[in-house]
Amino acid sequence: MTEERRNSTRHRLVVDKRESVHISGVLDVISFDEAQVICETDMGVLILSGFNLHVKSLNLESGVLEIFGGIEGINYENDVPAVGHHKKKSTMLKKIFK
Repeated sequence: MTEERRNSTRHRLVVDKRESVHISGVLDVISFDEAQVICETDMGVLILSGFNLHVKSLNLESGVLEIFGGIEGINYENDVPAVGHHKKKSTMLKKIFK
């Protein structure tokens, strides 16, 4: 994943009738099963819980994840990062690995 794509993603979460979820700004899917989907977004780690959850589509190039099933809860593992947080993190990682 390029830094350019990370900087161009914009996190958005749309829930339709608690039956489907469209998430943009997805950087990675950490884990998923029928009860829980955990993904890293450009606004923090998102934990979606429910029942009979299925990944309808996943495109990490565009940062889009679509899930359907019974949605019971949505939670972020950490606080919303400060403006420019990922840019600073990326710069710091570049310095470490040079």
